[in-house]
Amino acid sequence: MKKNICRGLRIACAVVGAWLLILNAAASAQAPAGAAMSGWAIAIHGGAGESEWEQMDAATAAAYRASLAKALAAGSDVLKRKGTALDAVEAAVEVLEDDPLFNAGRGAAFAADGTNEMDAALMDGSTLAAGSVADVHFTRHPIALARAVMEHTPYVMMVGEGADTFARAQGIEQQPASFFFTEMRWREFVGIMKASGRPIPPRPQGVAAESGSGGAATLALPIFAHRFGTVGAVARDSVGHLAAATSTGGMQGKLPGRVGDSPLIGAGTYASDHSCAVSGTGVGEYFIRLTLAREVCTLVEEGRTPQQAADEMIHRQLPALKGGEGGVIVIAPNGEPVWSSNTLGMFRAREEEGHAAEVFVK
Repeated sequence: MKKNICRGLRIACAVVGAWLLILNAAASAQAPAGAAMSGWAIAIHGGAGESEWEQMDAATAAAYRASLAKALAAGSDVLKRKGTALDAVEAAVEVLEDDPLFNAGRGAAFAADGTNEMDAALMDGSTLAAGSVADVHFTRHPIALARAVMEHTPYVMMVGEGADTFARAQGIEQQPASFFFTEMRWREFVGIMKASGRPIPPRPQGVAAESGSGGAATLALPIFAHRFGTVGAVARDSVGHLAAATSTGGMQGKLPGRVGDSPLIGAGTYASDHSCAVSGTGVGEYFIRLTLAREVCTLVEEGRTPQQAADEMIHRQLPALKGGEGGVIVIAPNGEPVWSSNTLGMFRAREEEGHAAEVFVK
């Protein structure tokens, strides 16, 4: 009898042990290899620059702070509900795309012909899946379209009319040119066109002759050249997966068809669970030449901390190219989100599990 009891206990222990091994294997399959779990975290940016901070008054700072806090909350709320990093960065960026203070979506810059040409990209660090779009005109949330390219096509990138057509086929919200117009951004555009001696195109169809409708026009904020107004987000979810997203209205007064770094995977946007997730803002031509976002991740893979890697690229490699200006936000599989910029300022915010949100404007 005693032997039977002992034998039964041994069998029971073996069964329990087997189940524990299975559960541990499942947990390991979900979490990135080598990741030290630090809880969820997210960081966002609203662009970098110079004249914004030279002319920043209390009302302007308060408006940007409130907008950044709203976007950060949209992303962190996803993570608090155990949502994915990919969902979190998309949610945060969509809020920034709808905010006329930022150069993305509504509030986008104008090409020299007076149209809005919007770009966006996002990347899933757990699979290296990515999607991006460039030169889209009517999609309210270019970041949502970039995700549709990633999830519903075999491609990574779509551009121009074909991307807009795909957006309509996917049922992604479209808006007329007047929706993206803001008086503040148009007046900035006019100043740039005048300074370069180029003709000023007509205001977009559907826009009143003297002022834009709503948005930044009602805030009476100073008119300044928000040169690097790209927006972006990076996140780590509760499982440890990373994601990055970036969206932009491009460069004011650019030649139609010019595309910067934001939608180029490895230049302005990159994410890998084995290193970090990066979203950049700055002069796209230099970010492209350096494949800057991917280089930050490479340095992390080689043993640099995220802060060291970001500083190396932003404060040494980027300014080594004449005209190289901008900044990045970075998050790794563990630790807090970090950032680096070589401009006078960068709109940014972050939140970590168990910590209060931080918003930085000045």
